Amino acid sequence: MTSSPHLIPQSDPPLPPWQTLPTMYDLPSDNSEEPGLPDDFHFLQPLLLYLTFQPINWNLELVYSAADLNLYYDVQHPLWYKRPDWFGVVGVPKLYNERDLRLSYVTWQEGVNPFVVVELLSPGTEEEDLGTRKNEIGKPPTKWEVYERILRIPYYIVFSRYTNEIQAFQLVGGHYEPMNLVEGRLQMPELSLSLGLWQGSFRDIERLWLRWFTLEGKLIPAPTEEAAAATERAIIAEQEAAQAKRKAEQLAERLRQLGVNPDEID
Repeated sequence: MTSSPHLIPQSDPPLPPWQTLPTMYDLPSDNSEEPGLPDDFHFLQPLLLYLTFQPINWNLELVYSAADLNLYYDVQHPLWYKRPDWFGVVGVPKLYNERDLRLSYVTWQEGVNPFVVVELLSPGTEEEDLGTRKNEIGKPPTKWEVYERILRIPYYIVFSRYTNEIQAFQLVGGHYEPMNLVEGRLQMPELSLSLGLWQGSFRDIERLWLRWFTLEGKLIPAPTEEAAAATERAIIAEQEAAQAKRKAEQLAERLRQLGVNPDEID
């Protein structure tokens, strides 16, 4: 039997696609201006910040935060925007004009600038996030310039998941100055909150996360954590009640053995 003339024997079969095609690290984004986005961490970490941003001294109906939302900052250049990984605002309702979900955050319409911004460091974004990249003539200003000079955002935090390093800046006299950690956290007394690292499981992922605390260092629970804590408290209360009932029954039995009817004791 002769082989088909259309078949070419292969002594070296082709390598499988997982060895030859680009990986997620080679193709981090379809937007060349935002390398590294989106990815799993850029979804989960802002979500945790969103769920735990609950300023204790503010009416929560006037607290707003968002992740990866266009932030328009210059009425003279209305198409210029930045897209923070996460930002929080106090003094505006959760819904735009109290009736609609926001498509973006337009500062000249809202009348209130963000109070705190968090950027998650990615390969290729260090210069932009940390203000070492100079603005090009005729180009929009850098994130650092927008946050510091134009919007004058009081707190700016940069977090690297690769080194677990926090670099934080506070607006002092019109420019950003580095912040010091107090007991491992960044204090923001205007919000009665602090921001720090927490080793734990969020959405079943165990790692070091950036999240909100009270000024005293107590965790601000996410809704799922709060529900779990309530369930745990109910179980403990039920166990304590059962234990108290067993002790009462044991005491009653002991009294009967001594000739005392416990039902007749006032």
